[in-house]
Amino acid sequence: MVQSRTSRQSPQNPVAHGTDDDPRLAAEPAAALAAARRRAVRDGDRQIDTAHLLHSLLEQDPQVRAAFDGGPQLARLLGYLVQRSIGYGLRWQSGVEDSGTLPVVTAVEGLSPLAAAALEQACVRAALRDGAPARGVDLLAAIVADPQARAVEVLTRAAVDVQGLRARIEDGPRDLRARAGGAEGAC
Repeated sequence: MVQSRTSRQSPQNPVAHGTDDDPRLAAEPAAALAAARRRAVRDGDRQIDTAHLLHSLLEQDPQVRAAFDGGPQLARLLGYLVQRSIGYGLRWQSGVEDSGTLPVVTAVEGLSPLAAAALEQACVRAALRDGAPARGVDLLAAIVADPQARAVEVLTRAAVDVQGLRARIEDGPRDLRARAGGAEGAC
């Protein structure tokens, strides 16, 4: 008899019962959060961490993909993330992702402290920019802000220049829309 990977989840697992309908998020980051939740549940993780969010953002948002240096870098990064999801992340399942460098935010059910802080920072970034819902690149910027984030570890191991990535994000949404082939953001 084959046992499904989701059967390892207990009914008390906060990841499985969290909510993804934050009105402060545009469609792409909301979809990425839902996908990250599904990925964490499927992988048997106790919390959604920044690497789950990064993986889902790359799948969901062309502007996030446009922030990277192109095909070979994206292929290497996605390959690394897939390896993580099929076993590499097991060493992280028992620990909580929290570097202590970001401000403490109210706990969000099912999210690591760093992932919750990144979501909050993405919303603050969007509010300061134009008050529109946070876009995927806002969440990406918040995810890579803390050098102790698991997403930053994944990026570094996949040979992504994190400083260069931060600079491309800060270049602004017009540059990322052009690199994404003209895809319009939610704002």
